Amino acid sequence: MPSVCLYFHVHQPYRINQFSVFNIGQNLPYFDDKKNRFYLERIARKCYLPTNALLLNLIKQYKGKFKISFSITGLILEQLEKDFPDVLESFKELVKTGQCELIAETYHHSLAFLYSQNEFKKQINQHKKKLKDIFNQAPTTFRNTELSFNNEMAKVVEQMGYKTVLTEGAKQILGWRSPDFVYKATGTKNLKILMRNYQLSDDISFRFSCHEWKEWPLTADKFTQWVNQINGNGQVVNLFMDYETFGEHQWEDTGIFQFLENLPNEVLKNKDNNFKTPSEITKLYSPIGAIDCPNTISWADTERDLSAWLGNQMQKEAANKIYALEPAVMLTKSKPLIDQWRKLQTSDHLYYMCTKWFSDGDVHKYFNPYESPYDCFISYMNIVNDLQQKIENRYNVKIA
Repeated sequence: MPSVCLYFHVHQPYRINQFSVFNIGQNLPYFDDKKNRFYLERIARKCYLPTNALLLNLIKQYKGKFKISFSITGLILEQLEKDFPDVLESFKELVKTGQCELIAETYHHSLAFLYSQNEFKKQINQHKKKLKDIFNQAPTTFRNTELSFNNEMAKVVEQMGYKTVLTEGAKQILGWRSPDFVYKATGTKNLKILMRNYQLSDDISFRFSCHEWKEWPLTADKFTQWVNQINGNGQVVNLFMDYETFGEHQWEDTGIFQFLENLPNEVLKNKDNNFKTPSEITKLYSPIGAIDCPNTISWADTERDLSAWLGNQMQKEAANKIYALEPAVMLTKSKPLIDQWRKLQTSDHLYYMCTKWFSDGDVHKYFNPYESPYDCFISYMNIVNDLQQKIENRYNVKIA
């Protein structure tokens, strides 16, 4: 009996302004509010509103048999509260059904765990509070930024009270094993792991509209045949993807909405199939083994590592510089400045500096406002230098 776990990630960053060296010290805004509203309005219209409406209808139609889960970053919740309250209300309606589980993550979609466990925990708790305030739901499942995961992170997450973690079904970790089972994290007491079936997930999120793909066109009944093949060979089918898959990465005229609308009916035709949320799955199934992950994995490109964010010298320098400011930033005790610093940790900024070629879909660059990675690096480092100057001059805090 494979349980289908549909999980969607909802996130948009605060993109930064073009910032030259001559702008340093001029008290100019770091973030491009106009551009951020432009992107989010387009995504809301093409993806969030129509997909939320479709999912709500499906949940009502199948009366408890169709379930979904979301991780929604604190950053996009802020933007929806401010500029698109109707979109936020549509997410609230989904959660109110009781068939939609919310997943915890870092509020700022950051790589904080690699640099500061203290900051990592603060951002998780900030996100948890935001979900409670808006949706009145307390998450028990966690996903780190870009599904990144390693053994040490698992220990911290379990210590914080989470029962389940989502990550990538990376071959370098699984080896001969299948992602279609529940596992336990090595070094933890009982932290369950759900691993993304990237083959089936990417069939929807990346290959759906590719006419050169031998399986095109992908229909719900064809896809369900692949799901049914897991009967007897797995416990779960974890379909994890960016929410923008629906209507944005895969436009409406590709038939992506019809696919989603038909999927529950096709899956549930087989009485052995069901839809479950992550917390339900880890209560239903026992782990079949432990996952040992000494090195950090992610769901990015064929390498399934962090090289998309920290693979070149620009990215490393930018990340090292922003996280090195933590002690000084905290000494200022300025909530606005701490907020700016945290928004600059968002992993998208580092991704826009990426110079490598992606072989299986480059979704972040879809919303990339920069002409080159070098333009992003220059603006970003000028902003970080401006922030550093502000800390020293305005708040009289010396940076070590």
